[in-house]
Amino acid sequence: MTPSHIDYAIRHAVDPEAAARMDTEALRANFHISDLFRPGRIALTYTHYDRMIVGGAMPIDAPLPLETIRPTGTPRFLDRRELIAVNIGGAGRVEVGGESFRLEARDMIYAGMSKDVSFSSNDPAAPAKFYLLSAPAHQALPTRHIRIGDAKRLDLGSAATSNERSIFQFIHPEGVKTCQLVVGMTQLAPGSVWNTMPCHVHDRRMEAYLYFDLADGARILHLMGEPSETRHVVMAKEEAVLSPPWSIHSGCGTSSYAFIWAMAGDNVDYTDVEMVPMEALK
Repeated sequence: MTPSHIDYAIRHAVDPEAAARMDTEALRANFHISDLFRPGRIALTYTHYDRMIVGGAMPIDAPLPLETIRPTGTPRFLDRRELIAVNIGGAGRVEVGGESFRLEARDMIYAGMSKDVSFSSNDPAAPAKFYLLSAPAHQALPTRHIRIGDAKRLDLGSAATSNERSIFQFIHPEGVKTCQLVVGMTQLAPGSVWNTMPCHVHDRRMEAYLYFDLADGARILHLMGEPSETRHVVMAKEEAVLSPPWSIHSGCGTSSYAFIWAMAGDNVDYTDVEMVPMEALK
């Protein structure tokens, strides 16, 4: 039985031929995720892409425990899973296995298998917003708290190509060990609007993007699909989009923004990608 404070939905895997025939409504129904941060609730989307779960927790007056949902098939949510939570709201706390961690904006925490987890906000008037990512795990790994200042930073791009940006790798080979989750954040500089262009695909890993740090009226055109058969999904702030392994994942906004990218699949190798030449895009 699903706890009363948790909502969940299921997204089945879509093949590239089916995606190429979808209209706007169908694309959004299969790949776009909105309403992640619901006051006093946890909202989860269970996907059939590497069994990744994408969600949000927005505690207000009381802690929100992360209890199991039917699709996991386990007594506790993390009995056979690992979890990463990234805070994009006000200061909050995450309790993992009886230990409490304070997360400021853009801090993250990793929780391994068989850990009880709950979320709370320091100030109900400025609640925390925890972006949740979970994938199946094969071993129990220790809890790790990573502040944004501790992440591995790479500065790339330029103003001339409208993609000057800073990449923050929360999970990397020299840092926190996970079973399969790879998570990081990209912040575009003022005046830059393009992300992940030139684009790529990685057949051994799915990916999800959460776009944030946008004005209410700003939008991002997220590009997806096979390189020779691209589509786009219009994104607003604090909305997520799923990227199947066969799909590109890139975007251009009406202003600068930030996004959290997360992958799950066969490995945690950042370089395991197939670059797509610009002339191959259609």
